Amino acid sequence: MKPEEFTDITYEVDNGLAWITINRPDRYNAFRARTVDELVHAFKLAWADDEVGVLALTGAGEKAFCSGGDQKQRMETGDYGPSETGLFEVEALHRVIRDVPKPVVAAVNGIAIGGGHVLHVLADLTIAADTATFGQNGPRVGSFDAGLGSGYLARVVGEKRAREIWFMLRRLSATEAQEWGLVNKVVPAAELRSAVREWADTMLTYSPTALKVLKQSFNTDTEHLISIGNLAYSTLKLFGETDEAREGITAFNEKRQPEFGKYRSH
Repeated sequence: MKPEEFTDITYEVDNGLAWITINRPDRYNAFRARTVDELVHAFKLAWADDEVGVLALTGAGEKAFCSGGDQKQRMETGDYGPSETGLFEVEALHRVIRDVPKPVVAAVNGIAIGGGHVLHVLADLTIAADTATFGQNGPRVGSFDAGLGSGYLARVVGEKRAREIWFMLRRLSATEAQEWGLVNKVVPAAELRSAVREWADTMLTYSPTALKVLKQSFNTDTEHLISIGNLAYSTLKLFGETDEAREGITAFNEKRQPEFGKYRSH
C-alpha cells in the first residue's frame, strides 16, 4: 500500500515532521477497518523514513480529531468492514503508536471520543485546539476498553479521574483536559498546526537515539497493559455478540436512550 492509494487518511512529510491525518470528516473521522490498516501503514512508513523525526496524528476538518470506531459501519455490517488481513487491527495501531521510536504528537483539532480518545492518550504528547473536547462513550453504546484505554489512562490522569472519565462519560473541554494532565498545551484552533510545528522543530534538534531510548524507557512501565488489552479485546468480541451490546449500538444509531436495566443482575 502506497500513500497515494490511501482513501481514509492522508500522509505527508514536511521538513522532518510526518503528518498523518484521518480523512473521514463526514463520519467525524471515525475509523473503520481500512482506516486502521492505513494508519498502521503510515506509522510504519514514518518509522522507516530517516527523514522523519517526529510524527503528528490529527483529523481532517474542524469538528473531529477522531470519534472512535465507525458505529454506522458496525450497525450496517456487524463489524468494521473489510481489512487487508481479515483482522480488525486496532490493537496493532495502539502498538505501533507506542513502538515507533520517534515522538508522536496528537494534534487534537476537535472531538476526541471513544477509540479516538484512546489514540490521543497513547500519543507521547498532545496539543489541543481550544475548541477540542475529550471523553469516552463505551458504556453508553455497549463497549469498553479495558487495556491501555483505561489502565494507561489512569497512569496519565490518576485513578479517580480515569474512573470519572469512564463511569460518568462527561465531555471535558480542552482547558479541563489540560488541568487534568490529559493535554500538554492548548492553543487557538488556527494556531494548532504551527504549535505542533514549533514543538517538532525543537525535538528535531535533539539526538534521535536519546529520544528513542527515552520513549522505550517510558513505555516499559506499562507494557503489561498490552496483554491486559489483548484479554479485554477477546472479551469485547464475545460481549459484542450479546443482546446487551446490540441494544447499546442499536440505541445509538436510533438516537434514543438504551434500555440496559434488565441486564444489571446478570
